[in-house]
Amino acid sequence: MAESGVSPLPPAPPARTPLSRAEPFVWLTARVLERRLFAYHFLRGAPDAVEAALDAYRNEDGGYGHALEPDLRGPVSQPLHTAHALRVLDAVARCGGQRVERACRYLTSVSTADGALPAVTPDQRGYPTAPYVPVLDAPPSELLATGPVVGLLHRNEVWHAWLFRATDFCWQAVESLENSHPYEVEAAVTFLDSAPDRARAEAAADRLGRLVRAQRLAALDPDDLDAYPVAPGYAPGEHHFPHDFAKSPDSLARAWFTDDEMARSLDHLAAEQRADGGWPVRWRQWSPVPALEARPLVTIEALRTLRSYGRFVG
Repeated sequence: MAESGVSPLPPAPPARTPLSRAEPFVWLTARVLERRLFAYHFLRGAPDAVEAALDAYRNEDGGYGHALEPDLRGPVSQPLHTAHALRVLDAVARCGGQRVERACRYLTSVSTADGALPAVTPDQRGYPTAPYVPVLDAPPSELLATGPVVGLLHRNEVWHAWLFRATDFCWQAVESLENSHPYEVEAAVTFLDSAPDRARAEAAADRLGRLVRAQRLAALDPDDLDAYPVAPGYAPGEHHFPHDFAKSPDSLARAWFTDDEMARSLDHLAAEQRADGGWPVRWRQWSPVPALEARPLVTIEALRTLRSYGRFVG
């Protein structure tokens, strides 16, 4: 018999997961491409839908433009946009075929004399560009631009004539690094994680990991960030953490950090989710729209990193 005058307690609301908090943020703020990437990674969306959205950024020369990389505005193809496109294709297991063949032809056309890539070509001039991305008349080859592209192409077993000299450039650049900064190290890791010569890659990664620790490029204690210098030219507080270098447990960079260091790093990453469900942009924000467009990108990356390490996201 029910007790008179006593109302049953309402059921407790279900706990909100990182994914359920992030989903409305993505629908509110993301471009079509990132909405479809989010759906692909977390809602069983189709890769065809991602490819269709990416095609809107592709130019006749085989490269990509149209602010695909939010810090470079304007329609012209750029190596950084094209690297971004290859990351998208890799994420949905479509990094091959005619799209990639055309992209390699574009990369060949903009390569420097040593067969590698500049970050930005001179035809970006005249379009809005982040102030920390210089537009030069004769831009140099950069590991920052070349390493991720070469790594992704090797990862997907793409073979193109452009790769031979570009791969040699990456080996020389990685093995000669003495002073570096976090974004360059991340580019080196992307290359080393997929370079065909695994023994050489492991040796280079071991040396690079010692450099990262010696130069304190990774903030190992999120509760004592003052102990870690911010690289010149970076935004105040633009620290990089173990999970930024080792985005998955399979990365060679994972060996650079102890289990406790990685656990603290992942705890910090999880705690960075904001009240609106998105993760923050840590780099310098120079205009409202690029910053807004970048937040869904870093939000998807944060969720994927946490999930790759077995953290529950929803």
